Order: sequence, then C-alpha cells, then structure tokens
Amino acid sequence: MSVSSLKLLVLRTPDLNRLRRFYQVIGIDFAEERHGSGPLHFAGWIGDAILELYPLEVEGSIVDRTLRLGFSVTDLSETILSLEADGATILSKPKPTAWGNRAIVRDPDGRAVELYEG
Repeated sequence: MSVSSLKLLVLRTPDLNRLRRFYQVIGIDFAEERHGSGPLHFAGWIGDAILELYPLEVEGSIVDRTLRLGFSVTDLSETILSLEADGATILSKPKPTAWGNRAIVRDPDGRAVELYEG
C-alpha cells in the first residue's frame, strides 16, 4: 500500500477571517461552507487537495504552532510584498536554496509557512 496524494488539510483558528485573508494573499481562493449543523468554515483548493479553515472547537484553546506548511507560488517577490503590506511577519526573505527560491513567513496563528517560487 502507498499514499499517492494529500487530499485534505484542516487548520483550526480563533479568527477565521484573519487566517482566510492571509492564505488568500498567498493565492488560495476560499468558499464559505457549512455541513449540516456543523460550524461555518472556509474551503479552498490547492491542486487536488483542499485546505479547510475551521474555528477552534473550544474557545480559548491553543492553536498548534508546530505545524509547518509549504506552498509553491508563481511570483515569490510579489507574494512577499503583498504579505508585508497585509502585516504578515516575514521570518526569512526570499533566497536561493537547493529547492528553489524560498521565503518563510508566519501565518496569523503563528505557524511557519514556507513559500517557494515555481
């Protein structure tokens, strides 16, 4: 048996709109969803996978900041400029690596997000 692709990633947050705005700046388009009596959340496609943003299940609970994400963007410099204009924390400016140009930013909940050009 083997896994051929990632289909779903769910991030929980105390501030849905703030987190959605951050990932929209990166280039993910979200749709508002609600399944049955479940909570309002946002879902956006990244290739064949879906990124869903949900509210924290228990108000005041702690966000997992150990999760590290990575995305490929078409224009890394423009994306970093847009994130800076939106107030995002830039941990590492774009620089060449063995995997291409990469920058590291922090999402509003404190997760490290690697951005690659390509």
